[in-house]
Amino acid sequence: MVTGANTGIGQGIALAIVRAGGRVLGVARSSMDDTLHKAGGIGGTDASIIPIFADLDPYMQPHGLLDNAWDEHGPIHGLVNNAGIIRRADALDFTEEDWDSVVDLNLKTVFFLSQAFARRVLQASEAKGKIVNIASMLSFQGGIRVASYTASKSAILGLTRLLACEWAEKGINVNAIAPGYIETNNTEALRNDPDRSAQILGRIPAGRWGEPSDIGDAAVFLLARASDYMHGATIPVDGGWLAR
Repeated sequence: MVTGANTGIGQGIALAIVRAGGRVLGVARSSMDDTLHKAGGIGGTDASIIPIFADLDPYMQPHGLLDNAWDEHGPIHGLVNNAGIIRRADALDFTEEDWDSVVDLNLKTVFFLSQAFARRVLQASEAKGKIVNIASMLSFQGGIRVASYTASKSAILGLTRLLACEWAEKGINVNAIAPGYIETNNTEALRNDPDRSAQILGRIPAGRWGEPSDIGDAAVFLLARASDYMHGATIPVDGGWLAR
Protein backbone atom coordinates (compact mmCIF):
# COMPACT_ATOMS: atom_id res chain seq x y z
CA MET A 1 0.00 0.00 0.00
CA VAL A 2 1.39 3.36 -1.09
CA THR A 3 -0.39 6.53 0.03
CA GLY A 4 -0.39 9.56 -2.24
CA ALA A 5 0.36 7.36 -5.25
CA ASN A 6 -1.31 9.63 -7.80
CA THR A 7 1.58 12.06 -8.24
CA GLY A 8 5.11 13.04 -7.27
CA ILE A 9 7.14 10.85 -4.94
CA GLY A 10 4.22 8.51 -4.28
CA GLN A 11 3.80 7.90 -7.97
CA GLY A 12 7.54 7.32 -8.33
CA ILE A 13 7.43 4.74 -5.54
CA ALA A 14 4.39 2.96 -7.00
CA LEU A 15 6.01 2.74 -10.44
CA ALA A 16 9.30 1.50 -9.00
CA ILE A 17 7.46 -1.29 -7.20
CA VAL A 18 5.70 -2.28 -10.42
CA ARG A 19 9.02 -2.21 -12.26
CA ALA A 20 10.41 -4.57 -9.64
CA GLY A 21 7.53 -6.98 -10.17
CA GLY A 22 5.32 -5.96 -7.26
CA ARG A 23 1.65 -5.13 -6.96
CA VAL A 24 0.48 -1.83 -5.49
CA LEU A 25 -2.60 -0.64 -3.67
CA GLY A 26 -2.40 3.04 -4.57
CA VAL A 27 -4.22 5.30 -2.13
CA ALA A 28 -5.08 8.77 -3.43
CA ARG A 29 -7.78 11.41 -3.16
CA SER A 30 -7.77 12.23 -6.87
CA SER A 31 -7.45 10.45 -10.20
CA MET A 32 -4.85 7.70 -10.54
CA ASP A 33 -5.11 7.70 -14.35
CA ASP A 34 -1.62 9.14 -14.91
CA THR A 35 -0.03 6.59 -12.60
CA LEU A 36 -1.92 3.72 -14.26
CA HIS A 37 -0.91 4.96 -17.72
CA LYS A 38 2.76 5.15 -16.74
CA ALA A 39 2.59 1.71 -15.15
CA GLY A 40 1.39 0.31 -18.47
CA GLY A 41 4.35 1.94 -20.16
CA ILE A 42 6.81 -0.05 -18.04
CA GLY A 43 5.10 -3.38 -18.56
CA GLY A 44 2.54 -3.28 -15.76
CA THR A 45 -0.77 -5.08 -16.09
CA ASP A 46 -4.26 -3.95 -15.13
CA ALA A 47 -3.71 -5.59 -11.73
CA SER A 48 -0.30 -4.00 -11.07
CA ILE A 49 -1.82 -0.91 -9.44
CA ILE A 50 -5.21 -1.01 -7.76
CA PRO A 51 -6.58 2.49 -7.02
CA ILE A 52 -8.14 3.13 -3.62
CA PHE A 53 -9.72 6.55 -3.38
CA ALA A 54 -9.62 8.14 0.08
CA ASP A 55 -9.16 11.64 1.46
CA LEU A 56 -6.48 10.80 4.00
CA ASP A 57 -6.72 12.50 7.36
CA PRO A 58 -6.86 11.16 10.91
CA TYR A 59 -10.62 11.50 10.97
CA MET A 60 -11.23 9.14 8.05
CA GLN A 61 -10.54 6.14 10.31
CA PRO A 62 -7.23 4.78 8.99
CA HIS A 63 -7.98 1.39 10.52
CA GLY A 64 -11.09 1.08 8.37
CA LEU A 65 -9.15 1.95 5.22
CA LEU A 66 -6.41 -0.57 5.96
CA ASP A 67 -8.74 -3.34 7.09
CA ASN A 68 -11.05 -2.95 4.09
CA ALA A 69 -8.11 -3.06 1.68
CA TRP A 70 -6.63 -6.10 3.41
CA ASP A 71 -9.93 -7.96 3.39
CA GLU A 72 -10.71 -7.15 -0.24
CA HIS A 73 -7.28 -7.59 -1.83
CA GLY A 74 -5.51 -10.06 0.44
CA PRO A 75 -2.55 -9.67 2.84
CA ILE A 76 -0.59 -6.43 2.51
CA HIS A 77 3.14 -7.01 2.76
CA GLY A 78 4.32 -3.42 2.95
CA LEU A 79 3.02 0.04 3.81
CA VAL A 80 4.59 3.20 2.38
CA ASN A 81 3.43 6.30 4.27
CA ASN A 82 4.07 8.92 1.61
CA ALA A 83 1.03 11.21 1.52
CA GLY A 84 1.79 14.64 2.93
CA ILE A 85 1.30 18.36 2.51
CA ILE A 86 3.26 21.53 3.23
CA ARG A 87 2.23 25.07 4.16
CA ARG A 88 4.58 28.06 3.91
CA ALA A 89 4.48 31.20 6.07
CA ASP A 90 6.71 33.07 8.49
CA ALA A 91 6.54 31.58 11.98
CA LEU A 92 5.11 34.87 13.28
CA ASP A 93 2.19 34.58 10.85
CA PHE A 94 1.61 30.82 10.87
CA THR A 95 -2.02 29.89 11.48
CA GLU A 96 -3.42 27.14 13.67
CA GLU A 97 -5.31 25.78 10.66
CA ASP A 98 -2.10 25.38 8.66
CA TRP A 99 -0.42 23.78 11.67
CA ASP A 100 -3.19 21.24 12.27
CA SER A 101 -3.76 20.29 8.63
CA VAL A 102 -0.09 19.47 8.08
CA VAL A 103 0.55 17.68 11.38
CA ASP A 104 -2.69 15.70 11.11
CA LEU A 105 -1.85 14.27 7.67
CA ASN A 106 1.93 14.09 7.87
CA LEU A 107 2.13 12.56 11.34
CA LYS A 108 -1.13 11.47 12.94
CA THR A 109 -2.40 9.57 9.90
CA VAL A 110 1.02 7.94 9.48
CA PHE A 111 0.93 6.60 13.03
CA PHE A 112 -2.58 5.21 12.89
CA LEU A 113 -2.16 3.63 9.45
CA SER A 114 1.04 2.02 10.74
CA GLN A 115 -0.78 0.80 13.83
CA ALA A 116 -3.57 -0.69 11.72
CA PHE A 117 -1.05 -2.39 9.43
CA ALA A 118 0.94 -3.83 12.33
CA ARG A 119 -2.17 -5.22 14.00
CA ARG A 120 -3.16 -7.10 10.86
CA VAL A 121 0.37 -8.36 10.25
CA LEU A 122 0.58 -9.73 13.77
CA GLN A 123 -2.74 -11.53 13.31
CA ALA A 124 -1.46 -13.29 10.19
CA SER A 125 -0.05 -16.83 10.26
CA GLU A 126 3.35 -15.55 9.12
CA ALA A 127 3.90 -12.27 10.96
CA LYS A 128 6.14 -10.31 8.61
CA GLY A 129 5.75 -6.86 7.11
CA LYS A 130 7.59 -3.68 6.19
CA ILE A 131 6.78 -0.04 6.77
CA VAL A 132 8.54 2.76 4.88
CA ASN A 133 7.90 6.29 6.10
CA ILE A 134 8.75 9.37 4.05
CA ALA A 135 10.74 11.77 6.19
CA SER A 136 12.63 14.81 4.87
CA MET A 137 15.92 16.66 5.05
CA LEU A 138 13.97 18.81 7.50
CA SER A 139 13.96 15.79 9.80
CA PHE A 140 17.61 16.83 10.33
CA GLN A 141 17.50 20.57 9.63
CA GLY A 142 15.27 23.46 10.58
CA GLY A 143 14.33 25.01 7.27
CA ILE A 144 12.47 28.31 7.01
CA ARG A 145 8.78 29.24 6.71
CA VAL A 146 7.55 25.64 7.09
CA ALA A 147 7.03 25.30 10.84
CA SER A 148 4.42 22.54 10.81
CA TYR A 149 6.18 20.60 8.06
CA THR A 150 9.51 20.64 9.90
CA ALA A 151 7.78 19.60 13.12
CA SER A 152 5.95 16.72 11.42
CA LYS A 153 8.99 15.42 9.56
CA SER A 154 11.23 15.65 12.63
CA ALA A 155 8.60 13.60 14.42
CA ILE A 156 8.54 11.02 11.61
CA LEU A 157 12.22 10.32 12.23
CA GLY A 158 11.55 9.74 15.92
CA LEU A 159 8.40 7.72 15.28
CA THR A 160 10.27 5.49 12.83
CA ARG A 161 12.82 4.69 15.53
CA LEU A 162 10.20 4.09 18.20
CA LEU A 163 8.12 1.72 16.07
CA ALA A 164 11.27 -0.14 15.03
CA CYS A 165 12.20 -0.62 18.68
CA GLU A 166 8.75 -2.02 19.49
CA TRP A 167 8.12 -4.10 16.37
CA ALA A 168 11.49 -5.37 15.10
CA GLU A 169 11.36 -8.56 17.15
CA LYS A 170 7.76 -9.08 16.02
CA GLY A 171 8.81 -9.35 12.37
CA ILE A 172 7.98 -5.82 11.21
CA ASN A 173 10.69 -3.60 9.74
CA VAL A 174 10.12 0.14 10.11
CA ASN A 175 12.47 2.46 8.22
CA ALA A 176 12.26 5.82 6.47
CA ILE A 177 13.57 7.74 3.48
CA ALA A 178 14.52 11.40 3.72
CA PRO A 179 14.16 12.85 0.21
CA GLY A 180 16.21 15.80 -0.85
CA TYR A 181 14.94 18.42 -3.28
CA ILE A 182 12.75 16.39 -5.66
CA GLU A 183 10.80 17.59 -8.69
CA THR A 184 7.26 17.45 -7.28
CA ASN A 185 4.29 19.76 -6.73
CA ASN A 186 5.59 20.56 -3.24
CA THR A 187 8.80 22.06 -4.66
CA GLU A 188 7.26 23.82 -7.66
CA ALA A 189 7.37 27.23 -5.96
CA LEU A 190 11.06 26.81 -5.19
CA ARG A 191 11.92 25.63 -8.71
CA ASN A 192 10.05 28.60 -10.19
CA ASP A 193 12.13 31.04 -8.12
CA PRO A 194 15.37 31.45 -10.12
CA ASP A 195 17.42 32.78 -7.21
CA ARG A 196 16.25 30.14 -4.73
CA SER A 197 16.60 27.34 -7.27
CA ALA A 198 20.16 28.41 -8.04
CA GLN A 199 21.00 28.49 -4.32
CA ILE A 200 19.64 24.99 -3.88
CA LEU A 201 21.43 23.53 -6.89
CA GLY A 202 24.64 25.21 -5.78
CA ARG A 203 24.65 23.11 -2.61
CA ILE A 204 23.70 19.74 -4.13
CA PRO A 205 26.88 17.81 -5.03
CA ALA A 206 24.97 15.81 -7.65
CA GLY A 207 24.16 19.10 -9.38
CA ARG A 208 20.52 18.34 -10.11
CA TRP A 209 17.07 18.14 -8.57
CA GLY A 210 16.06 14.61 -7.68
CA GLU A 211 13.38 12.67 -9.53
CA PRO A 212 10.56 10.67 -7.95
CA SER A 213 12.15 7.50 -9.32
CA ASP A 214 15.22 8.15 -7.15
CA ILE A 215 13.02 7.79 -4.08
CA GLY A 216 11.09 4.91 -5.64
CA ASP A 217 14.18 2.75 -6.05
CA ALA A 218 15.18 3.38 -2.42
CA ALA A 219 11.69 2.37 -1.31
CA VAL A 220 11.92 -0.89 -3.27
CA PHE A 221 15.14 -1.68 -1.38
CA LEU A 222 13.46 -1.06 1.99
CA LEU A 223 10.52 -3.26 0.97
CA ALA A 224 12.73 -6.09 -0.28
CA ARG A 225 14.64 -8.93 1.43
CA ALA A 226 17.84 -6.94 1.00
CA SER A 227 16.83 -4.73 3.95
CA ASP A 228 15.64 -7.48 6.31
CA TYR A 229 18.20 -6.54 8.99
CA MET A 230 17.47 -2.82 8.82
CA HIS A 231 15.33 -1.33 11.57
CA GLY A 232 14.79 2.30 12.54
CA ALA A 233 17.00 3.77 9.81
CA THR A 234 16.27 7.02 7.99
CA ILE A 235 18.14 7.05 4.68
CA PRO A 236 18.82 10.41 3.01
CA VAL A 237 18.31 10.31 -0.77
CA ASP A 238 19.36 13.88 -1.41
CA GLY A 239 22.09 14.10 -4.04
CA GLY A 240 24.60 14.67 -1.24
CA TRP A 241 22.86 17.73 0.27
CA LEU A 242 23.41 16.70 3.89
CA ALA A 243 27.02 15.73 3.22
CA ARG A 244 27.88 19.26 2.02
